[in-house]
Amino acid sequence: MNIKQLSKTQLEELYSKESAILEEYKKKGLKLDMSRGKPSPEQLDLSNDMLTHCLDGDHISETGVDCRNYGVLDGIYEAKRLFMPMMGVGRYEIIIGGNSSLQLMYDTIARAMLLGVKGSPKPWSKCERVKWLCPAPGYDRHFAICQAFGIEMITVPMLSDGPDMDMVERLVSEDGDIKGIWCVPRYANPTGVVYSDEVVRRFANLSPKAPDFRIYWDDAYCVHDLTDERAEILNILEECKKTGKQDMPVIFASTSKISFPGGGIAAIGASEENIEFMKQQMSFQIIGYDKLNQLRHARFFKDFNGILEHMKKHRAILKPKFDLVVSTLDRELSDLGIGSWSNPKGGYFVSFDGLNGTAKRIVALCKDVGVKLTEAGAAFPYGVDPRDSNIRIAPSYPSLEELEAAINIFCTAAKVAACEVLLGK
Repeated sequence: MNIKQLSKTQLEELYSKESAILEEYKKKGLKLDMSRGKPSPEQLDLSNDMLTHCLDGDHISETGVDCRNYGVLDGIYEAKRLFMPMMGVGRYEIIIGGNSSLQLMYDTIARAMLLGVKGSPKPWSKCERVKWLCPAPGYDRHFAICQAFGIEMITVPMLSDGPDMDMVERLVSEDGDIKGIWCVPRYANPTGVVYSDEVVRRFANLSPKAPDFRIYWDDAYCVHDLTDERAEILNILEECKKTGKQDMPVIFASTSKISFPGGGIAAIGASEENIEFMKQQMSFQIIGYDKLNQLRHARFFKDFNGILEHMKKHRAILKPKFDLVVSTLDRELSDLGIGSWSNPKGGYFVSFDGLNGTAKRIVALCKDVGVKLTEAGAAFPYGVDPRDSNIRIAPSYPSLEELEAAINIFCTAAKVAACEVLLGK
């Protein structure tokens, strides 16, 4: 029976029963973590051979670059060749960076604030106000970057095929203070949404009032499929070229969840003119990123097909974990009508929406018995979920045994929190 149809007596009985279960878990002294999308040790082991014989003293790239030395700001060609098909860009439309796409995003906004972007009338920091559109639920670290620079965030609802484009189109056409939007177009964080062709085309057809408006296209999960069927989306740069607005998109990707989060490589893609403009700005910041690491990755994966084959091994580890989380939520909470959740075909998260007013309480109850979750509200600008209902579940890091305990505790906490709300406790 749906929990909202239970009598007060039945609610009290359910509350007492589930609270007692939490108390039993509390006695076990558990330390379980479902807070961030970290690859498990087993996933990291898949790339260990990169640390042994990928170079074997041979540090010269195929174009004759000594990768030990200074230079090649935009990265060696072998590394570009890995990313070009992954990001949908050409040889002169890409820069290979360090190990973090998040750093590239931060640096790109920092340069825009201090120096402006191609087409900027002035640096953004000289503007009276700078605003950014933030589809939500979304990636908390995107929002944190905006907050760090004092950029005003405007929440845009995330729909089943991408952001609410009616709202996006209206806002960017009316408000010249809006300088950009965050996007995770494939297996969005945390919902798993894949942008439809219509959404991508509408992005390419935007008519922003600000001449220096940018679409930050974070393709973090572009090869992170959980099924045999790859999610294909339109190429944002190519669609923007069709409309003559090729300078709008700035694309980011990395191997952080492909090889090593602490030692991968990241890339930024954009129009050739945008890349040249960025390289000019970056030349005062760095002479060149770690080319030895770029060469290691190129020799280990060989080409984009090598990355796709490697990701099948990741999928074999991850899919049972996602299946466990979704099947447990279905079994424990569906009949009671306690919330809804995603069943993603890729990415790193399951997005859970409980009864209004329960998310913070669920997180607190789980923490009390040793299960760490991302803070409630993290998927919204300023950390404020207006309904206090959304929680991001990250199944990747725990073992299956640990994950089974953690998700069962989560379901118990969701029942307790729902009872408290309905009983007015």
